[in-house]
Amino acid sequence: MSRREILRNVPLRALLVAEIVSTTGSQMTWLALPWFVLTTTGSPVRMTFVMIAELVGATAAGLPAGVLLQRLGARRTMLGADALRAPLMLLVPILHWTGHLSFVALLALAVSLGAFFAPYFSAQRVIVPELLGEDESVVTHANALFQGAIRATLLLGPPLGGVLIGVIGAPSVLLVDGASYLVSFALVALFVPRRAPGHSEEGERGLLTGLRFLVHEPLLRVWIPLFVAGDAAWQTFFAAVPVLVVERFHADPKIAGILFAGFGAGALVGNLASFRFLTQRVEGLRLVALSVPFQALPLWVLPLHVGPAVLTCAIFASGIANGVCNPTIHSIFTLRMPPAIRAKAMTANMTVWGLGMPLGLIVAGPVLATYGARPVLIAFAAVQTATMLGVAAAALRARMPTHAAQSDVPLATVSVSDSLP
Repeated sequence: MSRREILRNVPLRALLVAEIVSTTGSQMTWLALPWFVLTTTGSPVRMTFVMIAELVGATAAGLPAGVLLQRLGARRTMLGADALRAPLMLLVPILHWTGHLSFVALLALAVSLGAFFAPYFSAQRVIVPELLGEDESVVTHANALFQGAIRATLLLGPPLGGVLIGVIGAPSVLLVDGASYLVSFALVALFVPRRAPGHSEEGERGLLTGLRFLVHEPLLRVWIPLFVAGDAAWQTFFAAVPVLVVERFHADPKIAGILFAGFGAGALVGNLASFRFLTQRVEGLRLVALSVPFQALPLWVLPLHVGPAVLTCAIFASGIANGVCNPTIHSIFTLRMPPAIRAKAMTANMTVWGLGMPLGLIVAGPVLATYGARPVLIAFAAVQTATMLGVAAAALRARMPTHAAQSDVPLATVSVSDSLP
């Protein structure tokens, strides 16, 4: 399937638009909800507790979501998640305006929202090969489009959220996010065809099937803890940005939005390069190994006492490297999971991810409250550097067993799957 045929695929285009709409709303909430908690309570610790609560929900739902996704299929799972997340998100501003939003209620809503994130995120990954097949090149090109859509939302959502927070207030921004889930529901319902869920003996061997696979898969068992640690560090960055802006930039929410958008803009450039040029010219694991270290290196600028323009440029540079490598990483993750257990393996990965995500926030909350943003940003850059170098080393090591055996094969004939052990 050519790039043009991928772009003309109607269900895929509907999914891309749904992704842009719903994730733009989510990106606004990713800024608006912590900002809401920080400005209404004055507590960075409470802010991080709300962020942790969402991750706890995603973790708790992870393994059960695999069974649900296996039985319902990706389309129905996405529809159900959107239909339930919309009213839950709308409850936050409604309860706040009526004076019934206690901190405990806010934590409960955050847990519930996180619980529906796990099956939705996993269904997004599973549905691409369901629609387009198992060819690595095709899936990587499609993932580049999805990653570009997600990064476009990171470019649009936080600045828009920052502006709207200043104009209509953080609670009203959460209403916009709730409405975005309904738009996403309609697009998937109307344009993505129904497919019978896949069943097999291999796919029905129990709740822990996916987790057992991840433990024994040679590359993923190394990559997963490294990416979990790296993503946990990103959670501390998201928590540190509102505090940094309050400390140094007169609590201007637009600057917080611009900082988040800098990463989205860079990643969008990287995704475009991946889609148009790199995935057909550079073997997958080599591309990952060459690009992931450059995601981490610019982050050492963030702890410096510089203006928002310099900080945004550093985040932009990191985003470019992220955009180059992420489509290939997602394709390798997805296609190394056998189709019969892919749903359970994907949600098992989500469970491991969710277990690791709160760790950075648990430490970051008290540090932010006591020492401010700078030590958190130093730790963020250090952890990112260590984990991304580890990812690169694992990718190079995974290439070695077959690379030597295929040294006589012309480079143009070697695909991503050819290089995987």
